[in-house]
This record gives sequence, C-alpha cells and structure tokens, in this order.
Amino acid sequence: MAQNREKVLQAVKSDGYPLEFADDSLKADREVVLEAVKTYGYVLEFADDSLKADRQVVLEAVKSAGLALKYADDSLKADREIVFAAVKSNGAVLEFADDSLKDDPELMKLAEG
Repeated sequence: MAQNREKVLQAVKSDGYPLEFADDSLKADREVVLEAVKTYGYVLEFADDSLKADRQVVLEAVKSAGLALKYADDSLKADREIVFAAVKSNGAVLEFADDSLKDDPELMKLAEG
C-alpha cells in the first residue's frame, strides 16, 4: 500500500487527473489530494468529502481551476478568499458561491471582467 501511495503521489504531482482512479484511501489522503488539486483543480470532485471541507485543499483547487468551487463543501462557498480566488480564475463560478457573496460588488466586478 505504501508503495502504491508513493506512485500515486508522484503521478499527481505532474498531473492530478489520476486521483480519479486512485483507491478511496488515497482520495482521503490530504497530501495526495493537495498535490493533485494543485495541478488539476477539477479532481476536487473525487476527493473524500472531508477534504472538500479543507480550506487549504479547496483554495489550491480553485486557484488551479475556478470551477472546482462547485465541488467544495458549502461552508467554504461562503469563504470570501476562496470565492475570490475561484472567480479570479473563472468569473462564471460566482453562481456556485454562497448567496451571501453573490452581491459583493468587488466579486461581481471581477466576475464580469
């Protein structure tokens, strides 16, 4: 198992996509998921739910791919820094933000432009 972990960890450092096919235990491994989302933020979708609520993991994911906000835990969709990073990457993701942020003038301006 440890050897498999190291292989997956090395693989996701250059391309996070293999996380989708990794063992569930690795999808719950914070280090593996963090490396995966840095290179391919969309794989947040396949991470264990506990990591979808991990602020650092989600922040790295949305920096890589703003659309990853869609897969974040609802509690983080209300985090202004995370939503700001996501919208900076892709303005259309404002729709996935918590309602409390959808009318934020700075976020709206960033999303539009």
